[in-house]
Amino acid sequence: MVRRPRPAVLKYYLYQAADSVGFIWPIFTLFLLWNDLSYTQIGTLSAISAVLVVLFEMPTGYIADRLGRRNALSLGMVAMALSTAGFVVAETFPEFVGLYVLWALSMALQHGTADAWLYSTLKERTDAEAFTRIRGHGGAVHQLVSVVTMISGGFLYVAHPTYPFAASAILNGIGAFVVLTMPQNADVEDPETTVGVREAASIIRTQLARPSLRAFLPYVALFFGIVSVADTYIQPITVGVLESLVVPSALAPATVGIAIPEKATLGFMYAGFALVAAVASYHAETIRARLGLRRALLLLPVLTAVLFLAPLVVSLLAIPVFFVMKGAGDLSKPLVNQYLNDRTDDAGRATVLSVASMAYAFVRAPLKPLAGLVADLTTPITTVGALGAGFLVVAAAVFLVATPIEADSVGRSAGEGAD
Repeated sequence: MVRRPRPAVLKYYLYQAADSVGFIWPIFTLFLLWNDLSYTQIGTLSAISAVLVVLFEMPTGYIADRLGRRNALSLGMVAMALSTAGFVVAETFPEFVGLYVLWALSMALQHGTADAWLYSTLKERTDAEAFTRIRGHGGAVHQLVSVVTMISGGFLYVAHPTYPFAASAILNGIGAFVVLTMPQNADVEDPETTVGVREAASIIRTQLARPSLRAFLPYVALFFGIVSVADTYIQPITVGVLESLVVPSALAPATVGIAIPEKATLGFMYAGFALVAAVASYHAETIRARLGLRRALLLLPVLTAVLFLAPLVVSLLAIPVFFVMKGAGDLSKPLVNQYLNDRTDDAGRATVLSVASMAYAFVRAPLKPLAGLVADLTTPITTVGALGAGFLVVAAAVFLVATPIEADSVGRSAGEGAD
């Protein structure tokens, strides 16, 4: 009889809850504007973070495989708590750069590591085929907690712009202790199966040379990249759309630091995003069973990019497009990681998944400041439209060279058919 790892899975869900940055996400861009940063500076900060993630991913993935994924996750939560706490006192651009360095370290320590830990835990105790379901449910927990924290964050921002960051630091700090109660992976603790530096480099070369990943990684990296960049412009675009509807609002003075109650409405909007994302993530396995892993991963990015063009015609469509974007992004994550996990050996799993995260960051790095420059010269809506058009052009070029996603012959679920 298969034994279900209920305690381990529950702790994974607690980790996902504590990893939320919902307190700060609805007001993050407004907070940076409140500190007199331009869109170009905001994009530059994100680019610095992305470049550092690229630099950090390899050593942190190796550290996770060598010293323990649980320990790496805990260090990542500590780095996140220190970073968010730092925003309470930061005032200058160089200080924000330092905080983004910590943020990048946190992302590098957690990217790939959490999924590697979960996949190995399920494989050791039950069945790796449960990964998409558990990962999707974990994403739903993350988003549902974010619903509450996002609404609270809007009101905290009204009280003072730094309060959401203090609350987020406390939540992330609790998460560091939660992670330490999670079990270690046997494949990491066993020195006979732990990979060394040369073995890790060999694994990476072998994995990236596979036809199943050569076109896949650039394809999904660009998709995650445009979603990440577009996320930066949700707040100013939403404010602009509401103002164009002549909705009474004092949101516009955000850039001069006037705290007004209307900003709390952004918390409710982001809570709506989180609900949509939670539902999408929760049903990731359902989508996989009905559409097939390959078809789902081919369609979701393309459809999302097409929708990015809609606000260029009718600006009011930006808000529903953002809801679709949030749902598609969170639905794609467990599907992408299932695809990668199925094609990776146990011992080097965190290393390979970190390389995937490194590829995502490598694409984000130039996109962030370039998009910021376009937004300063034109409008945020134009920038989002350009992101969608750019993805479609690049995706078409990739399709001409090779199919980004191979037919799923590994870990096929019963409902996937012949895809």
